[in-house]
Amino acid sequence: MTSDAQEEPLTPVATPMAPARPKPPSSREQRRRRRRARHRGEEILGWILVPLILIGVVWGVNAILEAMGTSPGVVWDQLMQVKAALEKKM
Repeated sequence: MTSDAQEEPLTPVATPMAPARPKPPSSREQRRRRRRARHRGEEILGWILVPLILIGVVWGVNAILEAMGTSPGVVWDQLMQVKAALEKKM
């Protein structure tokens, strides 16, 4: 029984060099990364806080009007009456 594969003498195979350690980021790159992270955090906070602030303002206006014994609808109707009266005079 013969083998088709020929035996070749063992020769050292060039092994690839171990991967080089990545260089630590420069101070500029670190600053850029911090700035990007800060901007991302501010965007997230903005998307959360702005609606909360607007809801709080609406709630506060309603609370103040309720304390004065009126409502936004009544105030709006009165403003429209004033507008109609001013348009009549002109």
